Amino acid sequence: MDSPHRFKEPPRRSEEPPDERAPAHAELVATLYREHHHALVALLQCRLSSRTDAQEIAQEVYVKLLTMKDLGHLETPRAFLFRMAINQSVDYLRKRVVRANLSPPPVSEDLHAAPLPEQHLWAGQQWKKVQAALRELPAKCSQAFVLHVLEGREFSAIATEMKLSERMVRYHVSRAMAHCRERCFAMETP
Repeated sequence: MDSPHRFKEPPRRSEEPPDERAPAHAELVATLYREHHHALVALLQCRLSSRTDAQEIAQEVYVKLLTMKDLGHLETPRAFLFRMAINQSVDYLRKRVVRANLSPPPVSEDLHAAPLPEQHLWAGQQWKKVQAALRELPAKCSQAFVLHVLEGREFSAIATEMKLSERMVRYHVSRAMAHCRERCFAMETP
């Protein structure tokens, strides 16, 4: 007996062009949305401490599911959905931490006002610390960090460019983040 959460690929007829499978794929994603959206947002809200961020990440996950080629091969689409959401939330939290640690103190609301000299000095000092910390790392590690954190590129694009697995790119970026955090911000605490 089949589980209600187990999706099977609809049978293909040889005369059907591949484009006709798109509605079936969209229906699978719609079913996942109907059945699991509230639980997914609740999980993400616990992880992110923000309902707005949780809804945004959930929406990104559903969009990614829609752009995927096929979900028929998945034994447990629900588990896949939640794993994707957790991975997205981890990436989001990492970026939030990096931005918080690497960004200068907030400037005034007047966007035309010149930054204070102290802000320039602070930003310059932080950037020098980050550069020094990155020079201490292996080349692939610092390159992956720069491409992801500073240039905002996706892990998959970096993996292709560097001829590494996406998992290895994630490892290099997280290692570089930890190293930069240790070198740049541990010294500032009393």
